[in-house]
Amino acid sequence: MKAFVFNTYGPPEKVLALADVKKPVPKNKQLLVKVRATTINDYDWSLVRGKPYLYRLMFGAFKPRQKVPGMEVSGIVEGVGAGVTKFKPGDAVYGDISDYGFGTFAEYLCIHEQAVVRKPNAIGFEEAVALPHAAVLALQALRDVGKIEPGQSILINGAGGGVGSIGLQLAKFYGCPVTGVDAGEKLDMLRTNGFDRVVDYREEDFTRRGAQYDLILDCKTNKPALSYLRALKPGGKYVTIGGTPAHLLRLLFWSKILPLFSSKTLRIVGLKPNRGLDFIEDLFARKKLSCVMDGPYVLEDIPRLIQYFGEGKHRGKIVVKIH
Repeated sequence: MKAFVFNTYGPPEKVLALADVKKPVPKNKQLLVKVRATTINDYDWSLVRGKPYLYRLMFGAFKPRQKVPGMEVSGIVEGVGAGVTKFKPGDAVYGDISDYGFGTFAEYLCIHEQAVVRKPNAIGFEEAVALPHAAVLALQALRDVGKIEPGQSILINGAGGGVGSIGLQLAKFYGCPVTGVDAGEKLDMLRTNGFDRVVDYREEDFTRRGAQYDLILDCKTNKPALSYLRALKPGGKYVTIGGTPAHLLRLLFWSKILPLFSSKTLRIVGLKPNRGLDFIEDLFARKKLSCVMDGPYVLEDIPRLIQYFGEGKHRGKIVVKIH
């Protein structure tokens, strides 16, 4: 089978190589999945480059332990290992597999049966693969951590990516006005998608505009922790889904101290992969939610697409069709 492999850290277009590798055989509790589609995520950008360097504690200090990147999959079960009880050959599945490993930048993948869920017939493979990571992050950030309430004012920083596009739709489901922050060239797209107001981060710092919000969903976390308080109403909540380790560590520190002198809160989402997908599937079936996809592209494009993602040029979720 064909798969993208890498043996050293570096720029995606230099270190990733499309190679013929042996088709995997499922072990105990594993599924052999024929990959129909995958996506590009921040994990891929970090894993391939080995940056931030803190990631190397997980991925390998000097060279990557995981040779094939990729963390989201939709596909068809082609075989099962001993002890599998949830699926059988022919079942369509999808999910964020990051709790169990990586390896979706390939034509076939072996993964623990708990890493995926059954794909509804109403959702295509390319649409389905765009949902698990981005939609679950947005849902857990807004509903589970942010405790979103109808009519609240919402701001999404990094609004033009996969999480931002789903976050907008979830906020609209709750009847909330939403402001989106991203690069100027994406603002027309944000308006078309339904954002009520848009901000070009290159022209204006949303924490210094004077506007305040009940809930901020941050996909970037690239400012000093306490600066976000300026953009929150009394009792407001700031929730981040990720950022540089340095910014997140400072945010974690201030999140513990802040309740001593403020009604505002700073929170970091600890992602629980695939939890809440049943809610997302229901919204999709009721046409309350749709996928904003950048693509689909083909397998050979993956190195370029990882660089494209890292430069923040993508619009929605980057989807790659494999079979």
